[in-house]
Amino acid sequence: MKQQEQQAFERLLIIMDDLREKCPWDQKQTMQSLRHLSIEETYELCDAILEEDWDEVKGELGDLFLHLVFYSKIASENSWFDVTDVLNTVCDKLIRRHPHVYGDQSAQTEEEVKANWEQIKLKEKGSKPKTTLSGVPKSLPALVKATRIQSKVRGVGFDWTESDQVWDKVQEELNELKEAVKQKDQNHIEEEFGDLLFSLVNYSRFIKVNPEDALEKCNKKFTRRFEHIEQKTILQNQELKSLSFEALDQLWNEAKAEVG
Repeated sequence: MKQQEQQAFERLLIIMDDLREKCPWDQKQTMQSLRHLSIEETYELCDAILEEDWDEVKGELGDLFLHLVFYSKIASENSWFDVTDVLNTVCDKLIRRHPHVYGDQSAQTEEEVKANWEQIKLKEKGSKPKTTLSGVPKSLPALVKATRIQSKVRGVGFDWTESDQVWDKVQEELNELKEAVKQKDQNHIEEEFGDLLFSLVNYSRFIKVNPEDALEKCNKKFTRRFEHIEQKTILQNQELKSLSFEALDQLWNEAKAEVG
């Protein structure tokens, strides 16, 4: 570690010690009270990355660093572990799971690396028996969880071989959803809709698209266009709900041309 990096990290640790000793708010925090704040900070970092606002990314990374040090400090106070244990644990894990770098195994492609990673994880012993999907957090958002599940099972060889096979599955699930809608069975509709989404997430891997990123970019695009339309109707003393479908469609096409 460069001297500057070491000094900066040590400075953060010293500040954390001061805050836990002298600040009433910081003294009161627990692992549980910080949890929802950490989730919020993570999403703020993700937003900054999507916006490619690198100054904001820098700030949000700092916030996450603070949370990691905060958790480690609380753990140290309770004699569970400390920041040194945290760093050594991840270093040991990285060395163990990269035998093609630190050992005598070979991995020439990204997919081989991922497959090795999953196989090594399954062999590692912990307090609970390890299964392929045991490492997928239960509290992940559903779209992110579907992506992670499919990545995990691919790592142990449970996957399609061709993208055309996956697309055929998407079409199959779409037809099953249409049939469920015709039957007007709401539980069946929900099930088939979930199957369709899961298949689309699966297909996204084969076309190298992150579905969470793609959907969020779509959300931002829709928001940008809708707000443009809304502002335009306000300036014209109109209400969206009073406009015809044709008028709304024209406004939408104008928004596409004007704000992208």
